[in-house]
Amino acid sequence: MLNNRVEVRDLGSKDYKKSWDYQELLFKEILDVKVKNRRESTDVETPNYLLLVEHPHVYTLGKSGDLSNLLISEEKLTEIGATFHKINRGGDITYHGPGQIVGYPILDLENFFTDIHKYLRLLEEMVILTLDEYGLKAESSKGETGVWLDVGTPFARKICAMGVRASRWVTMHGFALNVNADLGYFDHMIPCGIKGKAVTSLNVELGKAEISMEEVKTKLLKHFAALFEAEMTKA
Repeated sequence: MLNNRVEVRDLGSKDYKKSWDYQELLFKEILDVKVKNRRESTDVETPNYLLLVEHPHVYTLGKSGDLSNLLISEEKLTEIGATFHKINRGGDITYHGPGQIVGYPILDLENFFTDIHKYLRLLEEMVILTLDEYGLKAESSKGETGVWLDVGTPFARKICAMGVRASRWVTMHGFALNVNADLGYFDHMIPCGIKGKAVTSLNVELGKAEISMEEVKTKLLKHFAALFEAEMTKA
């Protein structure tokens, strides 16, 4: 039985590892339902979740990532109040921190469509449409993950990072949109392992001290619902 309802859970500010453990819990919950359905020939709906969260300063390295893309020592990490985790998503190194909206869709794609490339494209399009509401022309960049501004020019800069994992069509991890991010933290790494590319934040692009995080979340959820043809509910 297909279920297009997505339960949105806003976790506020939450430690990266605790958020990861929570993702894993929900991920396993969906997989367990799928396994039981197939084993017992039942047709119980699988749930879908979208977690929104802001993390304290943290660097994460995907399973195919290169540790040399983190440019500072453990001592320096402590000095700047950041932590580091190796994780099981795709992609290279990523920074998360205050002023960034991180979204973790934990979906059973069999409720929507079974196409990982389409899934990534729709996540990118959700961010592109949101930024368009602020007058910014954002795009995906061929061969590079995430959402960018001024693609194909010397001024290309990333505003949203992406990295996902999927098993049996169940997704986890997701996107990180810089809204009011402290861009100085990106200087301590080679973002996503791509040398010579800049990073930006929505408030910087708009020349404002701060953008409403709640307003941006509302726009993201609106576009997510339309693109995935999903019914959004809040926990």
